[in-house]
Amino acid sequence: MSLPDAFLAPTRLWGLLAVLALVAAYVAMTFLRRRYTVRFTNLPLLETVAPGRPGWRRHVAAAAFLLAITSMVLAWARPADEVQVPKERATVVLAIDTSLSMEATDVAPSRIEAAQQAALSFIEELPPQINVGLVSFDGVARVRVTPTTDRQPVRAAIQTLELGPATAIGEAIFAGLDAIATAPTFTDPGEEGEEAEPVPARMVVMTDGKTTVGRPDVDGAEAAVEAEVPVSTIAFGTDRGTIVIDGEIQPVPVDREPLRLIAERTGGQFFSAESLGELQSVYEDIGSSVGFDTEEQEITERFAGYAVVLVLISAALSLLFFQRLP
Repeated sequence: MSLPDAFLAPTRLWGLLAVLALVAAYVAMTFLRRRYTVRFTNLPLLETVAPGRPGWRRHVAAAAFLLAITSMVLAWARPADEVQVPKERATVVLAIDTSLSMEATDVAPSRIEAAQQAALSFIEELPPQINVGLVSFDGVARVRVTPTTDRQPVRAAIQTLELGPATAIGEAIFAGLDAIATAPTFTDPGEEGEEAEPVPARMVVMTDGKTTVGRPDVDGAEAAVEAEVPVSTIAFGTDRGTIVIDGEIQPVPVDREPLRLIAERTGGQFFSAESLGELQSVYEDIGSSVGFDTEEQEITERFAGYAVVLVLISAALSLLFFQRLP
């Protein structure tokens, strides 16, 4: 039984003083019983008139009963925990680098294959009501899938990514913003008199390089700020990565600082991952922030359930040891 994060009616916890009083009374009665036993000096006669004393067993039944009462008091105080609940609506656009440097095998089996595996896991973990879009970028940024709740076209597009020369991160941000513009921007109004609320949107840019063509990163970041779309960035790969171009080995280290600046400017998060496992962990963190809200939910029924179970245990032990209910 773990304690909750908070109680919605904390003043009712004063009821625990009554439980402490019962504990004190039980301990006092136990000592009184022991004193009476010691005063009864004819021990052989005591064994005859009171055979098979319950000993420690009576304490087990009593402890279960007292825990049941404690759980009832906690339930009465309306315990609550912070839990993650899926957002009703949101849009996430995933932008994946498809430049030639993604061929590097410093991340097994290769950067691009690891990126594909992690991206597939990411979209499957998001709540089904979240709109997901996909952008791929090398020298050109392309909207591969406009935001949709249908995961199949996104999966298919991720699995068929092809590599090309150059890297255009700034263009990828602009393409992502264009994709977000096609998604619903407001929730449907609920009951009469309620206003529609803006639908949150987020971009996630995963790349192993730095911009070599297209509009600068800062332009894309400023456009995202104006659109109020946070851009989270993932620097993927190690500084030991290499690829072969025209028979020559070319180093392709990760450039992290530009990605950090994009995230800071737009209010997103910056991550660095050097393995498939780290990349999947990053996506889990992002998925929790874009797909779920943390809310305080009442869990009274949990502690009421504890109380029921403990009362039944106490009753069963009392019947087993003493042939009577407590």
